Amino acid sequence: MSLTAGIVGLPNVGKSTLFNAITKQKILAANYPFATIDPNVGMVLVPDKRIDELVKMYNPERTIPTTYEFTDIAGLVKGASTGEGLGNKFLSHIREVDAVVEVVRCFDDNNVIHVDGSVDPIRDIEVINIELVMSDLEIVENRITKIEKKAKTTKNKDDLKELEVMEKIRNSLVKNIPVRKLGFDEEELKMISSFNLITAKPIIYVANVNELDIHNGGNKYVDLVKEYANKEKSEVVMISAKIESELAELEEQERVIFLEELGIKESGLDQLIKKTYSLLGLATYFTVGSDEVRAWTFKKGMKAPECAGIIHTDFERGFIRAEVMSYNDLIDCGSELKVRESGKMRLEGKDYVMQDGDICHFRFNV
Repeated sequence: MSLTAGIVGLPNVGKSTLFNAITKQKILAANYPFATIDPNVGMVLVPDKRIDELVKMYNPERTIPTTYEFTDIAGLVKGASTGEGLGNKFLSHIREVDAVVEVVRCFDDNNVIHVDGSVDPIRDIEVINIELVMSDLEIVENRITKIEKKAKTTKNKDDLKELEVMEKIRNSLVKNIPVRKLGFDEEELKMISSFNLITAKPIIYVANVNELDIHNGGNKYVDLVKEYANKEKSEVVMISAKIESELAELEEQERVIFLEELGIKESGLDQLIKKTYSLLGLATYFTVGSDEVRAWTFKKGMKAPECAGIIHTDFERGFIRAEVMSYNDLIDCGSELKVRESGKMRLEGKDYVMQDGDICHFRFNV
């Protein structure tokens, strides 16, 4: 599945350094605004210890973990929604992602320029969020202008419903309330999906700190970000982009030792990747065998035929049933044979809603 999380923030907050570490790519990370102009896209591996256990059990010829995309989007500035700092171009890039990862500077360093001259994470968050709100408001107002007269004249049910939804969104945006907080039903979400409203996308905040703050479990800036995020029921991940960029250069064993020396069980990036994966509403199922152990990404709520179609469209078109066991049952039983003997191997039909950790063999006929 092609789903993307977009990394946004003001210039010089550590976005590109973070992106380099996430994807282990060497894009330009410079100490001046707009070092990034075109969006950089990279695939990331989703950390998942389950696939390591499956590899031990099946000893496959190849292993393919699950992935998704991170997009590094150039720094926004105040006035972006009216075109400041190439803002319209950057905002259009954000519209194309599925979730927003907002990087916030939470460290003091006189050697790193701040676009507004001082460190104030809440001010920075509000600068970004207001620009996103203003950009959405322009789209919504244009749509209302286009359909309002027709809806009220013809009394068409669908047009009136769309007008009602758009007016609800406008009334919220003018109060600086993002669309994601409005709680639309499935029909309403489908109605507004084509507009790619940025504030409808789920968001996670990344508090970028220095190495000392990682040791100390945070600082006053991180506390402010957490308090802000808590009010809108969003999550915060604390990361030192500098440390993560150093970790990205190490081999796995060296990474483990480095993390132990820092007193950290899990890197900030691993936490971010997992939380963003969850934020996107994603889950993982597996296909296993001596030839290949592979993790597949699916959207929570998808049924077995749709998940089969992720492998190949023929699998969905000719779906008969799925042979399913859970990862936990496999580990508890110790082998696929013992799962069968214990009666925990299941045959599921077209209405089966796939679960995270399912191990599947799809039967189909085309």
